[in-house]
Amino acid sequence: MIVLDSSFIIAYHNTRDVHHAAAVEAADELVTGKWGRALLLEYVFLEVVTVLLARRGLSVASTAASIILQAREVDFIPCSDLFLNALEIFRSQVDTKLSFTDAAIVTVARRQDVGMIATFDRDFRNMKGITVIPR
Repeated sequence: MIVLDSSFIIAYHNTRDVHHAAAVEAADELVTGKWGRALLLEYVFLEVVTVLLARRGLSVASTAASIILQAREVDFIPCSDLFLNALEIFRSQVDTKLSFTDAAIVTVARRQDVGMIATFDRDFRNMKGITVIPR
């Protein structure tokens, strides 16, 4: 399994993003099942549609929301049960500047056997037990 970060999804849906080509290539591998099921946190979904609205407008944000929620390869993860664990990771970080949403992503990734995250956020690379895709 692999946890999806906002930076990855935004780069995929924003053709102007510097990481767009890499996101498309990695998404193709994701669809083939290379990393198993993709996990999408509720917090990440909120970030994605908000950023896409601001950067590309309502049409792009709405289209992305529909595509994400209908994707057969993606399991949606509500975040209420993650809150306290995410708060602990957020509070205890030393050499990173993870957002609270990022701390929730780490919580979910660490619960998986391989701890994989699809992201372009460099701070995840400094987290113990986490593998970042694309490399």
